[in-house]
Amino acid sequence: MKHILLIAGLLASFFGYSQELEKSLLWKISGNGLKNESYLFGTIHITCDASLDENTLDALKKTDQLYLELDMDEKSMQMQMMKYMMMKDGTKLSTLLSEEDFKTVDAFLKKNINMSAKMFDNFKPFMITTMLYPKMLDCPFQSVESELMKITKEQNEEVFGLETVADQMQVFDNIAYQIQAEELVKMAKNDLQKDKAEFAKMMEIYNSKDIEGMLKMMDESENKITADNQDALLNNRNKNWIPKIIEIIKIKPTFFGVGAGHLAGEEGVIKLLRKQGYTVKAVK
Repeated sequence: MKHILLIAGLLASFFGYSQELEKSLLWKISGNGLKNESYLFGTIHITCDASLDENTLDALKKTDQLYLELDMDEKSMQMQMMKYMMMKDGTKLSTLLSEEDFKTVDAFLKKNINMSAKMFDNFKPFMITTMLYPKMLDCPFQSVESELMKITKEQNEEVFGLETVADQMQVFDNIAYQIQAEELVKMAKNDLQKDKAEFAKMMEIYNSKDIEGMLKMMDESENKITADNQDALLNNRNKNWIPKIIEIIKIKPTFFGVGAGHLAGEEGVIKLLRKQGYTVKAVK
């Protein structure tokens, strides 16, 4: 975590910016001349239970549109993603790894998704990792984003994205392919056991609505992709979102659903909005 000088820390604490955030996934945005309130909700991308509580359903009713990280309602999204799944400059997984490690990954993928690593030789290693996420669950896969979209559609409202597929996929060009490949090998060698345990812990923290705890867990993770790349994964994206969010909420009451890790911390969306003069309060 970043070191903060004592005086700056005391001032920030006085104004409520360095205090740990309350345990809540749902936050109301108001003040600073807004005519209507908007809402900010922390999602988790895969889960066993994507059902929404009454406060969240009420917030969806009070708003006129849904913004997710991506416009997941866009019909061409899958095709767009395919354009950015390959590593640049002809880099291959088979050259990033030793022959032995590549064979380990190959056997692992055949066991878990019935496909050979040779089929994904040009793919960004993290993209291969995401294909294994459903295997982390001991239950049928559900998505909070899909549930938010379902309710939004029932209300005859539109779904939009804070960033493009190109924006999001660029993140994984900014994280060294070698690191991504090494993390894939670690996953293969422990046959998902450590990953399942870490994900179960993440789910427990998420279900307790502890967004600060989620950020702390990412910071302390043995996974170098998450622990060492929070600027690329979270902070830089948060900063890019703030002017967009401000422009959007001035026009129309909006429900924003983004990964819960984006909400917490000094460079999280909540405190960045507060620093712009908005009141952002937990909805209990």
